[in-house]
Amino acid sequence: MNNGAFSEVVMAREKTTGKMVAVKCIAKKALKGKETSIENEIAVLRKIKHENIVALEDIYESPNHLYLIMQLVSGGELFDRIVEKGFYTEMDASRLIKQVLNAVNYLHDMGIVHRDLKPENLLYYNPHDEAKIMISDFGLSKMEGTGDVMATACGTPGYVAPEVLAQKPYSKAVDCWSIGVIAYILLCGYPPFYDENDSKLFEQILKADYEFDAPYWDDISDSAKQFISSLMEKDPEKRFTCDQALAHPWIAGDTALCKNIHESVSRQMRKNFAKSKWRQAFNATAVIRHMRRLQLGSSLGSSFGGSMSMDQPGQTPMPAKSMSVDCASLSRKDCELMTPLLYGVGSRPCLVGSGQSIKGFLFRH
Repeated sequence: MNNGAFSEVVMAREKTTGKMVAVKCIAKKALKGKETSIENEIAVLRKIKHENIVALEDIYESPNHLYLIMQLVSGGELFDRIVEKGFYTEMDASRLIKQVLNAVNYLHDMGIVHRDLKPENLLYYNPHDEAKIMISDFGLSKMEGTGDVMATACGTPGYVAPEVLAQKPYSKAVDCWSIGVIAYILLCGYPPFYDENDSKLFEQILKADYEFDAPYWDDISDSAKQFISSLMEKDPEKRFTCDQALAHPWIAGDTALCKNIHESVSRQMRKNFAKSKWRQAFNATAVIRHMRRLQLGSSLGSSFGGSMSMDQPGQTPMPAKSMSVDCASLSRKDCELMTPLLYGVGSRPCLVGSGQSIKGFLFRH
């Protein structure tokens, strides 16, 4: 289904119930030195339960792999579904963003910052027309109040807030900026910041230098533009919170227009977000190189499939490289040795309780 920096996601069926799930297969050898990252992701996923967030259901391990059993979402990525539609309006975009805001507001209330909100991490629950949006991928998320000041550069360049690029201490306001960028694209089909020169791209973001260009924004309401501007505010202290955004008339009222904008938006999405161009535009290695030229940072902790992270100072930059696991080819012996670590529901025994760390289990073999 998907490949990450050190994992592969495959679809599986639970034999006893026939239930379909997504399994994130992680090679332990690829986790050497990155244990904290996976511990953090699991800790966050254990803590949250929301109708618009992909749920962690179980954790298993074998001698060579760790398996996160995730809720299966089968409706596809956000932009792909919009392009496939024949009718699409501001109201549709408003409803989509409202779901994202509700989920992120829940995270923020739980003291969690996602730090990597982007369209690829917004998935439809199923193929039905009225399917809900689900937020996925908490690999870069952070729990506030852990004693660490958030100042590490992480996220995906086109969606990252100015204060992150500037390597200033930041807060959950970075998620609100990212939601503003997503809302911008949903209404025009192209990103607010773009330049073939990465250094100039980062300069645009640092200055919050974006416009509502004619003719692409001519049919978009002033309310929508004001909503986006409130989220894409350079000063995080003045930027809308999720609560404020949810109360805005474009979300809570009736100011979102019902005019069909599908033709113009889908045309721009096809042009600007083809898969090959997407990967090229947000290459993590190039990001770090140009951030150094801008003297915004000096080290890269690890890359996660197009996202950038500088959580481990002093480490040598590594290219965004997939280290996938072929779960389909696991040996019978390997499968038989899989040990249940956590059960999310039911009365089955818990070998790793909700208050325990998984660190001791990762490399016990």
